[in-house]
Amino acid sequence: MAAEIHSRPQTARPVLLNKIEGHSDAVTGAVLIPKEDGVITVSEDRTIRVWLKRDSGQYWPSIYHTVSSPCSCMSYHHDSRRIFIGQDNGAVVEFLISEDFNKMNHVKTYPAHQNRVSDMVFSLETEWVVSTGHDKSVSWMCTQSGSMLGRHYFNAWASCLQYDHETQHAFVGDCSGQITLLKLEKQTYSIITTLKGHEEGAKRLDHNESVQPSFTVSGSIGTLWWDPVQRLLFSGASDHSIIMWDIGGRKGRTLLLQGHHERVQALRYLQLTRQLLSCSADGGIAVWNMDTQREEAPQWLDSDSCQKCEQPFFWNIKQMWDSKTIGLRQHHCRKCGKAVCGKCSSKRSPYPIMGFEFPVRMCDTCFETIREEDRTALATFHEGKHNISRMDMDPSRGLMVTCGSDRVVKIWDMSQVVGCSLATGFSSR
Repeated sequence: MAAEIHSRPQTARPVLLNKIEGHSDAVTGAVLIPKEDGVITVSEDRTIRVWLKRDSGQYWPSIYHTVSSPCSCMSYHHDSRRIFIGQDNGAVVEFLISEDFNKMNHVKTYPAHQNRVSDMVFSLETEWVVSTGHDKSVSWMCTQSGSMLGRHYFNAWASCLQYDHETQHAFVGDCSGQITLLKLEKQTYSIITTLKGHEEGAKRLDHNESVQPSFTVSGSIGTLWWDPVQRLLFSGASDHSIIMWDIGGRKGRTLLLQGHHERVQALRYLQLTRQLLSCSADGGIAVWNMDTQREEAPQWLDSDSCQKCEQPFFWNIKQMWDSKTIGLRQHHCRKCGKAVCGKCSSKRSPYPIMGFEFPVRMCDTCFETIREEDRTALATFHEGKHNISRMDMDPSRGLMVTCGSDRVVKIWDMSQVVGCSLATGFSSR
């Protein structure tokens, strides 16, 4: 059912400890069981499985439970051993797992959505289960009575969710690229604000700008992570980018992080080491150093002519006619945001302090201001070698679990890349 990987540790990279195989369809959720050598998985094959590590080093299912509809997501609360399963039919099912992780009893079924459940969070403090779905809504239900407390509809599929348990604020990402912040109450709610940024990120999707920005799609939000201590929200999207929203700073500060080559689908911020862990659909695993001074990426400026040489862009018919010249394509310098022509922005350079870990377009003026030390990487990139749609991390042991559409679950030792003293208490037998 699972293979133990015997590999010699190498410096500063994730070490694959185990592969768990056995699901017959995409694995849509995997969580590490705290203080146990165990993993809980849910899948499109309609099964919920609890895998425990045996003396042989292999993981075998101690619980194998089948439900009526494909499983789309889950939320596990370890202290109470309650697990909530989101399904393709819109229902959320609650189970209680026994202390020895060998038995699971059905508790309630909640009619949360009319379509696939995309994400959910259980709050023990309020006894609510908050969920988002492809019916374009976020709903919150009482786990004591099983009744619906409230629902809000969006203009697009609600794709992911984070929840602040102390303030009862919900962050909902949707497929249009927007993030909505709501204050949830027992029978009502209020919309606090809407965060927009991945629409601009979609314009940066093509690094060489071989496609005009107007023809690119908005960055559908794939994942969110909320850090309640520093009050930072991180969002990853289909535009391959990550945005850090400084909610606690109250100044609208955002930081752009670009280094992935595919849709960003999983995030985890490690408060102790000030590192951000991100995973993408192509198996990319990135570790970002957030304990450093970073600069905000500028907004792209609009202009009818190059802001360096003043040559007209191709839609500026009047200036083209007056100057008897052929219009040029518009590009943008990533460092200053100015609209420039290709001739005035022929240089490329990484600029990690602004979040650009790969070479991006720079105007000639900005390129000359970049020092060699400014090109020093502030992130490390690794290969997971499988599609990653979900990820869970146990910082206390330095462990990470990844899963995806290839039906494989991988368990990693991340202690070499996320800070040394975190990995304690893991049984490596």
